Amino acid sequence: MDPKYPEALAPPSEKELPEGQWSTGLYDCCDDPSHCLLTCFCPCITFGQIAEIIDRGSLSCKIQGLVYYAMGRIGCGWLYGGTYRSKLRGQFSLPEAPCFDWLLHCFCCVCALTQEYRELKNRGVNPSIGWKANVEKWNLEGLKPPSVEKGMNR
Repeated sequence: MDPKYPEALAPPSEKELPEGQWSTGLYDCCDDPSHCLLTCFCPCITFGQIAEIIDRGSLSCKIQGLVYYAMGRIGCGWLYGGTYRSKLRGQFSLPEAPCFDWLLHCFCCVCALTQEYRELKNRGVNPSIGWKANVEKWNLEGLKPPSVEKGMNR
């Protein structure tokens, strides 16, 4: 596990996925056509949803999406997106494949974002409802949400 991300985001899930492998392929975008279409036309929404979960709700989906949009307007959205893909990989011990995270976000941002979204969904998190709603859902189901140790910084 990457020392920069000592505690993996391990949402409660009944089905265990193999550690160290993506649950879907990069080009499986059309497994969920409506979400692929949304990401194609509004990648800021998908990115915001993913980033809110990865950051455990410290910034809202809207703020994250706006930052991604602003970074994209100055030509650096790929850098911001690649950073969050790296964080996601670190939390689940996923390989950096088929190439660097920032390169995927530079040339295949829709494929990268939809893969990251599917990965979270397959691991028991619904990015579309946000971090707080996921935690509430886990509490209602009697599951313990992942916790962050106090004093840890990103």
